Amino acid sequence: MVRRIRSGILDMGIFSVGRTDLDDIRNLIKRLRPQDCDKDLIRVGGSGDGGYLIPDDLDGIQYCFSPGVNTSSSFESELAQRGIRSFLADFSVDGPALQRPEFVFDKKFLGATDRGCYMTLQSWKDRYIPDHRGDLILQMDIEGSEYEVIFNTPDKLLDQFRIIAIEFHYLDRLFDPATFLMLQSCFDKLLTYFDVVHIHPNNCCGGVATKDIEVPTMMEFTFINKRRVVSRKPQLVFPHRLDVDNTGEKPFPLPRCWYDPASPPSIAGHP
Repeated sequence: MVRRIRSGILDMGIFSVGRTDLDDIRNLIKRLRPQDCDKDLIRVGGSGDGGYLIPDDLDGIQYCFSPGVNTSSSFESELAQRGIRSFLADFSVDGPALQRPEFVFDKKFLGATDRGCYMTLQSWKDRYIPDHRGDLILQMDIEGSEYEVIFNTPDKLLDQFRIIAIEFHYLDRLFDPATFLMLQSCFDKLLTYFDVVHIHPNNCCGGVATKDIEVPTMMEFTFINKRRVVSRKPQLVFPHRLDVDNTGEKPFPLPRCWYDPASPPSIAGHP
């Protein structure tokens, strides 16, 4: 009977799987809660999509890697005003939205292999600054490919980034057991070297909720390298005063379960 039901659902274009254990999701969210690492956050980039909150800890950084250009280069332009050069890459466009001497553009997608229109983060870095050992910035919005890029990046290179700002996609699939394992492994790798200092949901796509858990589909995460952290305490004030909605859609503030240990249930009636 169960087999017939699953086959019927599959015929409708839906693949049915079990649900991730909710305690596993709770534990991952707990580990991803933003920390106040005693560094003020500043907004770099324009209001709306393309701007990120990052720690005010840019002194000494010379280079930013920024895959996913789309139609805005305000983030990289503001870094250029601070003396930071940016390497940009996106196969879907012919160049950055702004032309500046501090920009170097590759018409490539970032991925897990060096083939065709794809390149890895390691080969990209080796092409331009192979001997550079200083801290770097990574700002990445590549429509779901961020997971394979993080998995493929050697730990030594990953640890070279002082600040990372990434828009993570498909987070609602944390409830799919197979996808959860992949996303959890990706965050595990990042959390080895970084603390989360800010999370901002993209209000374009909504999210999913059950019991005390609410997960936006897309969220911007900002990380700082643990080497730069002297003290930490939970960051309990959201949204940040510098947060701006990505689109003109209904605002979507960060759900309390992502930052408040004492957050109430998302759905009434469930402990």
